[in-house]
Amino acid sequence: MENSEGVKIESTVVTEEPLISALDIALFVVIITVAYFWYFKRDKQSSSSEKKPYTIQPSSLSSIEQTSNSSFIKKLKSTGRSLVVFYGSQTGTAEEFAGRIAKEGARYKMKGMVADPEECDMADLVEMKEIQKSLAIFCIATYGEGDPTDNAMDFYEWLQNGDADLEGLNYAVFGLGNKTYEHYNEIAIYIDQRLEELGATRVHEIGLGDDDANIEDDFVSWKEKLWESVCSHYGIEETGEESNIRQYKLVDCSEVLPERIFSGEISRLKSYENQRFPFDVKNPYLSKIAVNRELHKSGDRSCMHIEFDIDGSKMRYDTGDHVAVYPKNSSELVDKIGELLNADLDAVFSLLNTDEESSKKHPFPCPCTYRTALTYYLDITSNPRTHIMKELIEYASDPKDQEKLKLMASSTPEGKKEFHEWILRDNRNIVHILEDLPSVKPDLDHLCELLPRLQCRYYSISSSPKVYPKSIHITAVLVNYTTSTNRVNKGVATNLLAQLIPTNDELPQPTIPIYIRRSQFRLPPKSQTPIIMIGPGTGLAPFRGFIQERDYARKEGREIGEMVLYFGCRKKDEDFIYENELQEYVANGTLTKLHLAFSRDQPEKKYVTHLLEQNADELWNIIGEKSGHLYVCGDARSMAKDVHSIIVKVAMEKGQMTNSQVLNYVKKMEQQKRYSADVWS
Repeated sequence: MENSEGVKIESTVVTEEPLISALDIALFVVIITVAYFWYFKRDKQSSSSEKKPYTIQPSSLSSIEQTSNSSFIKKLKSTGRSLVVFYGSQTGTAEEFAGRIAKEGARYKMKGMVADPEECDMADLVEMKEIQKSLAIFCIATYGEGDPTDNAMDFYEWLQNGDADLEGLNYAVFGLGNKTYEHYNEIAIYIDQRLEELGATRVHEIGLGDDDANIEDDFVSWKEKLWESVCSHYGIEETGEESNIRQYKLVDCSEVLPERIFSGEISRLKSYENQRFPFDVKNPYLSKIAVNRELHKSGDRSCMHIEFDIDGSKMRYDTGDHVAVYPKNSSELVDKIGELLNADLDAVFSLLNTDEESSKKHPFPCPCTYRTALTYYLDITSNPRTHIMKELIEYASDPKDQEKLKLMASSTPEGKKEFHEWILRDNRNIVHILEDLPSVKPDLDHLCELLPRLQCRYYSISSSPKVYPKSIHITAVLVNYTTSTNRVNKGVATNLLAQLIPTNDELPQPTIPIYIRRSQFRLPPKSQTPIIMIGPGTGLAPFRGFIQERDYARKEGREIGEMVLYFGCRKKDEDFIYENELQEYVANGTLTKLHLAFSRDQPEKKYVTHLLEQNADELWNIIGEKSGHLYVCGDARSMAKDVHSIIVKVAMEKGQMTNSQVLNYVKKMEQQKRYSADVWS
């Protein structure tokens, strides 16, 4: 006998064929090996799945969801639907609008569904023509400097790069934008035009919502005309009276084990106890507050310098990026809702989507307590929209309260005026409404369904990773103001941050969930390139990081270009933030020039834009003759627009250009990232 790979029998008497050949044994070994590894891998996967953290799963998964989550066409066909509403949303408003349209579709014999384009194969739009009387509606927000929202980016690029034949696709578009920004509703306008270019049929003209004015009014007005166009296009009629149909059903979770109940996590259960990299919008990092100090020297306002500790998190940021902070509502407001509705805030519940085909099974992480939902997941401080007024009507026992809600929910001129004055002008939130209309007692689970999600707040990072690789700095003004009803409204995030004061090393430090959002607001690649920075108030924040980075390069012995900063505030002795730092940068040569405007230190108000006009020669020398970069950070409504006008005027005068030439010149500056804005409304 030789080796185990084969059997060879020798005999001096006779030689016979072996009962088992070498090939048979080899095949047997292969089969055993494959079977062993298959069993081992399956067992390993089974074991690992048992160790995974608990997540809420749908109560039932349809065969469609199991076979193709991305095929919205299959879902439409299998459920007899003809309406799909896609949303491109960064803050949740576009998603909310999409849900309202899909819900109303039933009144027009069009059963609808809401879809996230990021989760769909948008190439399936070519198959919409196979569904009788089908319609695709797009609620699309424009974000940043004319960019698509994160979840609409792939769809936008598909439209740009593809050449699909969309003949037979019926569509309509509603855009969400802000007129204070230069690229107002740019993405929605592009999608509307591009769909037509690819052969699709526009059922109703594009709607453009302006968040700087009254986007709710814009949406409602467009939506009413949309359904008129839909009825005309398809030859259908409205089925009758509106009915408030619940999208989610209440599930009692009183028997759920405590370790399976969400307590404020954004997505993954126990994510704050077991932190895992990478950290993003659905998995924020629980950062310690390392520093929280006051920047204002006097006065009745507050501006905080806050440092988030990211040591050990593996998080990296670039100068000019933003940090997102996840806030929570004040316990005072949450308790007030429980008191007004006589509800047990510590009861554990879940809201489950009545549409089994929807990929969104819950409006927020469930199960949880009502207290958790109202504290961490729901926006209870913003002005409620008209559809919430409409849904509250059935809960009003006083006829006067009913009539007031009906009026504000209507689209009549009187109704719009009442909504604008009573809700928007007087700045009422849901707590104020329940206080001022005492007979309105909605079911708390229904209220939780109606209220929008509490969104994270973004802040420009005011530090450089070259200087502070283990921390992120922000500069934030505390938001507190008194309304016309003599109530004090408080900023959700800044008032929370104001309470998070680090203590001595022996006690646990306060923490808050954060993540980093990338920005296009960047220093020039070459440190020798001259730059002008315009940032009044907290608009100084990203420029503090810019200056730190250039100062770091200077100390390393590298050549740095001119750095000119325009900073303005009310009074030098009150709110000149980072004064000592800035003066030191001027003294060591990092900051070439510091132009200061203190608006209330003299009889006539003086702003940074006045100084910019006065220094037209310097402005043109840097951006026109030296091809430098210009940056603006701060208020979009007036300051940023004024800066743009000044640049146009200076380029026309100093560069001797015509109006069309100067507009092309400024446009080219923007395209080359030589003119960048990080502004807010």
